[in-house]
Amino acid sequence: MMHTKILPHRILVACLMVVGLVLTALPGWAQNDETEKPERLITMAVEYPGVELPSPDDVDMNVTFHNRGRSDETVDVWVADNPQGWTTQLKTYKYTVTGVHVPSGETKTLTFQADPDDQVQPGQYTFHIAAKTRDDRFKMEEAINVTVKAKKEEEVKVSKDLTLSTTYPVLRGPTDGTFEFSVELNSDLDQDAVVDLAAEGPQDWTINFKPAYESKYISSLQMQANQSRNVSVEVKPSGVAQAGEYPITMRASAGGKQAKLDLTVELTGTYKLDAGTPTGRLSLEAKRGNPARVSIFVKNTGSAVNHDIQFLSFKPENWQIAFTPERIEALNPGAIQQVEVAITPYEDALVGDYSVAVQVQGEKASKELEFRTTVKASAAWAWIGVVIIAGVIGGLTELFRKFGRR
Repeated sequence: MMHTKILPHRILVACLMVVGLVLTALPGWAQNDETEKPERLITMAVEYPGVELPSPDDVDMNVTFHNRGRSDETVDVWVADNPQGWTTQLKTYKYTVTGVHVPSGETKTLTFQADPDDQVQPGQYTFHIAAKTRDDRFKMEEAINVTVKAKKEEEVKVSKDLTLSTTYPVLRGPTDGTFEFSVELNSDLDQDAVVDLAAEGPQDWTINFKPAYESKYISSLQMQANQSRNVSVEVKPSGVAQAGEYPITMRASAGGKQAKLDLTVELTGTYKLDAGTPTGRLSLEAKRGNPARVSIFVKNTGSAVNHDIQFLSFKPENWQIAFTPERIEALNPGAIQQVEVAITPYEDALVGDYSVAVQVQGEKASKELEFRTTVKASAAWAWIGVVIIAGVIGGLTELFRKFGRR
């Protein structure tokens, strides 16, 4: 009977020991995996080494760098061989790129773009993309073969293609706004087709497509032969995007045909202001006819420069409010400026508490502070009162003394 009771406990102890051994070994395994990596190893690959075009057209594809070593690498990259009649570049969504930093264990991707001019004829075109580390330890080269086919006779006679156009390719507004482009999609295809829609924009931006005058989002639409339809492109910038111009590329494709449209969003930034006192207190004491001074700070908490910041006050009748400086010409994002406020109660103001509001009025932004101002009587009146009371007490004392004798 004793063995029957003890056996489950022994099994539990054995299981816990096995789990402990496994947990102890896991860091060692992870470390072994890390040490098995070479000190340095970086590779480059193009997305499509060979492509065919039915006619001279733009070529866009990814060029990917994989860092499989334990050391971070900085790689110089360029187009080593560029056929005549083509304009090429390596870029991100915003910049033309000549070098890329690839941390250990990470992957970085660039975009290779080749644009033909009007003189490019059907034929074979080869582009060479070269890259090397700064110390020449790794040298890489990849070829992209582009075949431009001759148009068939019937295609030469009649152009069958997709086109995108818009009346307003550039929209301007604040960072926290939503931008909506109205785009016309025209299909010259001689048969019905499903047109796929895509867009490229800055990182962390949201881009969606909607049918005209509808709120639902779409990624494709059915087009009849020789039909035109309007599509809305809704763009929401990242909340941390700074003021500036940002390019967006819209693409439509169907049946081997592709159309491209370049759009631009110009961000003016966000307009926000904050104001307060260094201590956080919004109360002060003042004497009638004498200024009470308080320091406030004005801070630009937006991402755009705030110009022509002025100060307004809402005060009791016959009170005076003065600001030093009287206005702020410009306040950069994140900047703080101190302002002195002098509050002078009316000379005949009654003793008590009053409310004085100060408004900081900037460009498309404002902030209001409310000060509780306590008006106290002048010390001179207090001494006069003491003298009067003392005189009354003295007079009464003399009267009591005089009439008390009788």
